Amino acid sequence: MKRFVQIRRRTARANSAIRFVHGNEGAALVEFAIVLPLLVVFITGIYDFGGAFNQRQKIEQAAQEGAIVAGAQPTSDFSPVAGQISNPDSLLPVATAVINSLAGSGVLTASCSASNKGHGPSPALTWTYKITGCSSAYPHDELDITINRGWVAATSQSQLDAVGTAVTVTFPYHWRFYSVIQLLIPGDSTFLAVTTVTEIATVHNQM
Repeated sequence: MKRFVQIRRRTARANSAIRFVHGNEGAALVEFAIVLPLLVVFITGIYDFGGAFNQRQKIEQAAQEGAIVAGAQPTSDFSPVAGQISNPDSLLPVATAVINSLAGSGVLTASCSASNKGHGPSPALTWTYKITGCSSAYPHDELDITINRGWVAATSQSQLDAVGTAVTVTFPYHWRFYSVIQLLIPGDSTFLAVTTVTEIATVHNQM
């Protein structure tokens, strides 16, 4: 008799669960379980794309600040000799201005320096700084700062070409959206985990 009562109780609980699933409350719960992952992807995507656009704006601003500093620097301390490795002293303030701008805006999260990092000119009058260790979360990320002191602005045929400086800044952006996609679809490589953001700014040389 006791076992019969236990079986009836279990059957009653099972019937209650079935009625709950088939009822409005159960349907709502099932729909929420289906929609929740899609909602997480949607919210993460909005947040992530906003972060990528924000970083792009900050890198563009850093390139502009570097170009402004570069335009005021002298050109008497370097020679366009192929294979020259040492970077001119006049370029260090340019790279430093870019680094300080990125650090102030939160793109760089670790201390790094442009000292003795320049290589060039390749091509002529172009030097590139390749710096790592500027991100505490991704210490192997490389910040590239290319300074072309021989950039020529296209002008009309009746005018002489204006020589200026072009500063190009490149830094990777890590997508959080990729991690969410990996949780939903393990092994899916459709979405890139890292995107390289590149911005360039130009200015006429003043000296």
